[in-house]
Amino acid sequence: MREIRPYGSEGGVALIPSSLPLSKKLRCARGTFPAEIRIDLPDKACVSWDMSNVPPDLKYARSHEWVRVEGAVATVGITDHAQAELTDIVFVELPSPGRQLSAGENCAVVESVKTASDLYSPVGGEVIEVNQAVVEDPSLVNTDPFDKGWFFKVRLSSMVDVDTLLDAAAYRKQIGGA
Repeated sequence: MREIRPYGSEGGVALIPSSLPLSKKLRCARGTFPAEIRIDLPDKACVSWDMSNVPPDLKYARSHEWVRVEGAVATVGITDHAQAELTDIVFVELPSPGRQLSAGENCAVVESVKTASDLYSPVGGEVIEVNQAVVEDPSLVNTDPFDKGWFFKVRLSSMVDVDTLLDAAAYRKQIGGA
């Protein structure tokens, strides 16, 4: 076990059982911390176990993008796990409408206070719409990654790309969930 003392902390202590898998996370008012740690918390900190939200009706890329398929159109965004790892997102650059994408192609950029990350299209097709609200307010990706925080929509060139993506159970396993 190791101890983390947030700057200026004068609160109580939370002890995380060593029997929990390392992939579990503890989310509190001070941020997200790996499981086997001791954390000094402010007196009124909120503490709860946090497994990333993985909606069962979506498909997932190993590179942490999600896809919602409605007919021949796929909506693409980044997963709750990805946004949590990036922390506060401050900039999003999206592909232009009309652009033809191949599955696995680098097509967008997400920048956070911590790092910049490329986004890869999980499916091939033509970009038919981008979410301008995310460009104007990138924090939507953090607060609502599966609804208001989507990135772009693609008219699918083939359903084959969708068939190669992970289902919710396989993605949850990839990120260390049950």
